[in-house]
Amino acid sequence: MTASAAFSRFDGLPDSPFPRLNALIEGIEPGKPPLVMSLGEPQHAFPPFVMEEIARNAPLFGKYPPIIGTTEFRNAAAGWLGRRYGIEAAVGKGLALDPDLQILPVNGTREALFSIAQVATPPEKTGRRPAILMPNPFYQCYAAAALAAGAEPVYIAATKETGFMPDFEALPEELLARTAMIYFCSPANPQGSVASLDYLMRLIRLARTHGITLAIDECYADIYDREPPAGALQAALALGGSGQGESDPFANIIVFHSLSKRSSLPGLRSGFCAGERALMQRFRNFRNIACPQVPLPLMAASAACWNDDAHASANRDLYRAKIDAAERVLGNRFGFYRPPGGFFLWLDVGDGEKATRELWARGGVKVLPGAYLSREDSPYGPTGNPGAAYIRVALVDGQSETEQALARMAEVL
Repeated sequence: MTASAAFSRFDGLPDSPFPRLNALIEGIEPGKPPLVMSLGEPQHAFPPFVMEEIARNAPLFGKYPPIIGTTEFRNAAAGWLGRRYGIEAAVGKGLALDPDLQILPVNGTREALFSIAQVATPPEKTGRRPAILMPNPFYQCYAAAALAAGAEPVYIAATKETGFMPDFEALPEELLARTAMIYFCSPANPQGSVASLDYLMRLIRLARTHGITLAIDECYADIYDREPPAGALQAALALGGSGQGESDPFANIIVFHSLSKRSSLPGLRSGFCAGERALMQRFRNFRNIACPQVPLPLMAASAACWNDDAHASANRDLYRAKIDAAERVLGNRFGFYRPPGGFFLWLDVGDGEKATRELWARGGVKVLPGAYLSREDSPYGPTGNPGAAYIRVALVDGQSETEQALARMAEVL
């Protein structure tokens, strides 16, 4: 077997959107001083106590960090889940998450979202190649993980007609029977759509009926406009159990949370995952070998972040002010709507690539064509690329820069 043949499973790997964007505008001089709205990298100040915690725990850089993290970290994550989703209220019913067995630190959620597919995907299901489903538009990491695990990535359209939520329940029985895992993101990137508690409950029932693992990406959970979005663990408790005689109310579920957005700490590379006890044990065993560890001083800083909600609330206020500005400047043009969650605008400009070039050439504003976050090759749902008409605008810069960019966009478009 040649080296190229050995890597043929990645032939279907989607291109990264950012090199495509650079190629799209290559050779075009920006019409004004550049303002970058293409990358979802939070630019707000992170909490001042982060560096204090790292400095205080700096001697621990001399120790190998345990894959399960520290008791303080796991308890901090569990405490936040309790405050955020009401999971603490279930303690008296014996339904609480066990921090020691059902929470793991991760080296940034992207790492863990990729790795979970290696654990949750069997060699075959119903005698066929397993499928891993994901929304379309999608996070490229999901597709890469599916291919690495030997599964077929299947893209399920999430369009305006479906409230920017994929309709997994409408899929044919044949596909669901061979599905090993579903990636799902709420609040969604790029549309900012939020799954209701009922939607999540129905998704959990579907997964349990067909023996599917749900990998729920909730990294924007604390970035929302008006109402805090429901979570998958919360929905599982609302169901009152697994429905299949399982003692674990979180059966079939693993959720992923991050400090990148909540605390404006993308460079800390710290988050956690939590979920079904048996799945978490398998994932822990895998991670003990793969060793994606979080250094102990960073874990101490992370625990401090999960224990503090005030900075997250202040961070949310900053994003809300920029959404207010977008509403004032854009009004009802370009399909503008207030995203219920996240910090992106998903604007219908007719032709995302054309609009991207014009915004750069005339306004110096760099945005991302929606087509670069989507695929056309799914037989399920509407034909064509569901992101082709859109641009994604990241509201991550300061208020002044954001308002300048929005004014230029309104003028150019």
